[in-house]
Amino acid sequence: MSSLKKTARLAGLLYLILDIPGFYSLKYVPSKIIVRGDATATANNILGHEFLFRTGIVSFLICNIIWVFFVLILYRLLRQVNEYQAKLMVALMIVTVSIAFVIETFNVTSIMILKGEVMKAAQPGQKVDMALLFVNIHSYGLAIFEILGVWFIPFGLLVYKSGFIPRLLGVLLIIGGFGYVIEGLAFLLCPECHSIVLQYIGISYGVGELSIMLWLLIKGVKEPAKGF
Repeated sequence: MSSLKKTARLAGLLYLILDIPGFYSLKYVPSKIIVRGDATATANNILGHEFLFRTGIVSFLICNIIWVFFVLILYRLLRQVNEYQAKLMVALMIVTVSIAFVIETFNVTSIMILKGEVMKAAQPGQKVDMALLFVNIHSYGLAIFEILGVWFIPFGLLVYKSGFIPRLLGVLLIIGGFGYVIEGLAFLLCPECHSIVLQYIGISYGVGELSIMLWLLIKGVKEPAKGF
């Protein structure tokens, strides 16, 4: 039980740490750079705040590296519950991280185009259009990244069956996994509807993730009932 507590709290700590670069790269930086419906303003922001844009790229990569360590700690914590489901959880997370590294190359490419490091003969307007094409491809890549949030479903099943973490947290994680899939599909199928869907779906995975993070960090695992 002592070993499980330490492992659980380490998982909770990593979860808390990775949220910092995750929020910075996915929320803060885009809010300062991306201007919806205005390609020229977005391009000017990328050039005018190049270092900020680059820190967003690096932060996202750091976040995903920490995800790898986090999911390996989860595997260590939950493999005793069901090894097959634990391996499935790890495999889906590794695929998710791989996609994260690939899609960040599109943001790097957009900087290269706007700075004239490639497509040197292109007109300024053409460079803006091409750079924003890569920024948009990155956005669609993030939608695929969200769909692979399906890994929360085996995570939730393991928590539900564990007996040392409240079943309610497992249910919340499973709901969150479906929430990620719905949000990603909404962006791919109807980009105009994404913001509306996010208002209702975002809470589905937000509550689950926050709850499991705090439980692992503060409580760790439940003590066995006396007499058993």
